[in-house]
Amino acid sequence: MTENDSHHPNMAEEAAQFAHGSEAGFTLLELLVVLVILVLLATLITPRIIGYIGDSRSKAAKVQIESLSTSLDLYAVDTGVYPTTAQGLAAIVKKPSGVANWRGPYINKADIPLDPWGHAYRYRAPGRKGAFDIFSFGRDDKPGGQGEDADVTN
Repeated sequence: MTENDSHHPNMAEEAAQFAHGSEAGFTLLELLVVLVILVLLATLITPRIIGYIGDSRSKAAKVQIESLSTSLDLYAVDTGVYPTTAQGLAAIVKKPSGVANWRGPYINKADIPLDPWGHAYRYRAPGRKGAFDIFSFGRDDKPGGQGEDADVTN
């Protein structure tokens, strides 16, 4: 060992002290600041996400209603009439009694799909707006409403 070496700490010890100091981790204050930022972001973003989900359910209902309308049109082409209100949408899945020239089923499912909120679609023939009406009362399953509770019709 030289004289200069005795005055300088060992390089390995110095590296170990430096490494130990940098491994101190996060303080409680830093963790709380990060938590507050995450909560703020969640409160700003969550309402927008919920709005998009509601909007997409209404759009999905509109698409399903259009698909059911097309199936009813095919039924009418084959039979010459639309199903009665009593026969309902089930007529496009299973042949109603007394109907001639039925060539269905007119949809690829065994049952009529439910609306995006889990309720049955309603059917009325003759309709208020045409030969028939297909409609969903939305999330609340009651007439009227706004947003996700609004009625969706053909």
